[in-house]
Amino acid sequence: MNHFSPTTPQGVECPVASSRVPMAALPRHLRPCREKVFGDGRPRPFDREAKVRLMTYARALMRRTEAGKHYGQITAKAYAILEALLWGFHNAKSGLCFPSYDTIAARAGCARSTVAEALKALEAAGILTWVNRIYRQAVRELDMFGQWARHTKVMRTSNGYQFFDPKGCGVPEHLRKGSKSDFPSGTPSQDSIPIMAPASPAPLDAANPLDAALLRFKAALETCTEGK
Repeated sequence: MNHFSPTTPQGVECPVASSRVPMAALPRHLRPCREKVFGDGRPRPFDREAKVRLMTYARALMRRTEAGKHYGQITAKAYAILEALLWGFHNAKSGLCFPSYDTIAARAGCARSTVAEALKALEAAGILTWVNRIYRQAVRELDMFGQWARHTKVMRTSNGYQFFDPKGCGVPEHLRKGSKSDFPSGTPSQDSIPIMAPASPAPLDAANPLDAALLRFKAALETCTEGK
């Protein structure tokens, strides 16, 4: 019976010497929901040597394994997208990596739809995973009574990516002995959006019929409380 590894998120098994079923092999209705996280996601430090090991492993997965196929488990374009993520956007020390699809596509020289398909293939191969990054935004809209009201919406932004080291899959780099080559890669074009504090409720307006009714109800409650 196949099981998922307890050491890697999203059911992705360690890419080294594994015969377990990856998450992508399950029917869609049986797959776990993608985690949603406020802020920068779940960054994992990943030094230069670990990046080289992962790129070498990914290059091996490009070799064709079936007759008539020109590529293996991942394509050359998926490899180029991984290269763009690791060397163009991922910060080795902080682990931050959250470029948008459009930014990845521009760096790798491909279409946005190609990025989406390549990321699925890379996750199925146990190379990376990601969480959906979300943030709160205060908006002002008309309510059901035609009055302007302010409330907070939860919005989606770019994904937060995390990579797995073939040498020690599932163990965060910062828990192991650091490398001498632990230098940060460049992190241009990160789509970081500051988290806004929830908007405070607007004061009630006695000239507004609905607000006036709420004020009367509040006064009645206070009167009942004082009478007890």
